[in-house]
Amino acid sequence: MLHIMKVTHLLFAAALAACSPPQPAATTPETAPQVQAAETSVAQGVSIEFMAPSGNVGCVYTPAGGTAVYETADGRAELKCDRSEPEYVRVVLSETGAARIEPTDERGCCSGETIQYGQSWSEGAFTCNVSEAGLTCTNRERHGFTLSRSRADVN
Repeated sequence: MLHIMKVTHLLFAAALAACSPPQPAATTPETAPQVQAAETSVAQGVSIEFMAPSGNVGCVYTPAGGTAVYETADGRAELKCDRSEPEYVRVVLSETGAARIEPTDERGCCSGETIQYGQSWSEGAFTCNVSEAGLTCTNRERHGFTLSRSRADVN
């Protein structure tokens, strides 16, 4: 009986060791990975979604070069914001130039981090301010738009 218990414990220990992840190799200055570029707040090729507290307006930021599933029209970074009520509207703002209202049959609004009233969101060439009056976003050239339940203005 004692022999069977020892064998069982040995098998259990072997199974546990086989399922455990390998220990990482020690790194030295010679073997440590080298950082090639400065880190940015957005990983290359990853979009960011955010929305207003009302849940009626939401945006998707796409970095320059696009993502694995979406490429911007001009290859530059882009901000697309949708308003769902009272009528669905999509506004697109590129890093340069004026904002434009874009016709769409999509109805994907709104998800992502909620930016509270009185707060702002910023990435790359874009800055957005959220207030109870609506969401106002601009690019570095000061072109932009305002989206709210009562208006969709672009410049």
